[in-house]
Amino acid sequence: MSKRSETILLGKVVATHGIKGQLRIAVYSGEFETILSLSSLMLKGPDGRMETFEVAASAVHGKKLLVALKGYGSIDQVQHLVGRELYATRSQMPELTEGEFYWCDLLGLTVMTLEGELLGRLADIIATGSNDVYVVKNDGREYLIPALEDVVLDIDLDKGKMTISPPEGLLDL
Repeated sequence: MSKRSETILLGKVVATHGIKGQLRIAVYSGEFETILSLSSLMLKGPDGRMETFEVAASAVHGKKLLVALKGYGSIDQVQHLVGRELYATRSQMPELTEGEFYWCDLLGLTVMTLEGELLGRLADIIATGSNDVYVVKNDGREYLIPALEDVVLDIDLDKGKMTISPPEGLLDL
């Protein structure tokens, strides 16, 4: 039942930076280290096809990341890349420790309480700084579930299921 993608969405090219062809990247996870370590990356074109680029340099710039691509040295050469989503292959990603998951593997999971109540599907993840918040949606209802060990009891990617024990009042209208 697990549908783990071989490519992982990491962010989006939101603008160019300067005149030497750097790209400004909004990183979806809030963590820059993974993209900083990449020697190549993929950008999804308007037609849905992936195009691979070699990374010449990357650096943190405020809350964004700057990336320079090999062979692209001017703003005119990279302007057409603005708006594209940035991906890497799963093989380029760091190994995860027990209990860690990539966001792309969590999105779409069925979320249930320990008592078996179906809450819905994990639709989005919000990085808050202290802990992530899982956005669970079902028939117009939305639940914000803190990603804490005492709340999220089990994640089974093979079964496509997350089991939670919500604190009192979390699921109230």
